[in-house]
Amino acid sequence: MGRFALLSLALFSLQAIFTGGLAAESPAGDEAPSAKALAVTIDASFPSSEVFGIKLVNGEVSQALLTVTNDEDAPVTVNFVAGSLSTLTEPFQIVRNLSAVTYGVQVPAGEKQVLPYSLTTDMHPQDLRLSLISVLSKNVTQFFTVQAFNGTVSVVEPETSIFDPQIIFLYFFILAFFAGIFYFFYTVWIAPYFPQKRRGRDTKKSTVTAKKTDLDAATPEATTVSSATTYNSDWIPAHHIQKPEARKVKGARSKSRS
Repeated sequence: MGRFALLSLALFSLQAIFTGGLAAESPAGDEAPSAKALAVTIDASFPSSEVFGIKLVNGEVSQALLTVTNDEDAPVTVNFVAGSLSTLTEPFQIVRNLSAVTYGVQVPAGEKQVLPYSLTTDMHPQDLRLSLISVLSKNVTQFFTVQAFNGTVSVVEPETSIFDPQIIFLYFFILAFFAGIFYFFYTVWIAPYFPQKRRGRDTKKSTVTAKKTDLDAATPEATTVSSATTYNSDWIPAHHIQKPEARKVKGARSKSRS
């Protein structure tokens, strides 16, 4: 496809050079034969254009619709469409050449055909001149160039939103960076100049809590000792249990004898 496009350009260039050479060799009195113009018109429209003009957003695909109207008595073929972006002031300089799109679409006589042309930009925002040129062929041997569009366009950056994930991550990163710097300067330069809190009450509270923990730890040992000293007397034989006996008083015996 690319070779065919280059071949078409080469043939058209040779045709122009050959026509110019014949005009130079013809005598001054004779009128030079004028080249027959092709009765084909191409109108370009941009669906995403605004009231203030055509804008090409960087990083996004901008689409142009080319309406080819064939007023010839024979079908014509749209071979390819190419374009360029140039400056507005003289001398005109081409800023960027746009990619050529190959079609190979045949438009019958007296009919119209709409062809899409897409382009993308990635440059500094500025106003430029957009030129779109199509190469047509008739009867396979005749090649013509028809200008599809020649106007001013604006290259702009895409609109940014606060809720864009990239913007949110950027804000979070910047906030964390400045927070780290502030914390570093606060701990190194500001915190040492503030009076430190007294720790007397803290030490008293710690001793009280330590005593409470010691008492709590000692209570299980006391319960275990008391449980060890107590025993169950039901399983001990009766003759092994010593019962207290009443003591005899001598004074009571003497009184009874008398």
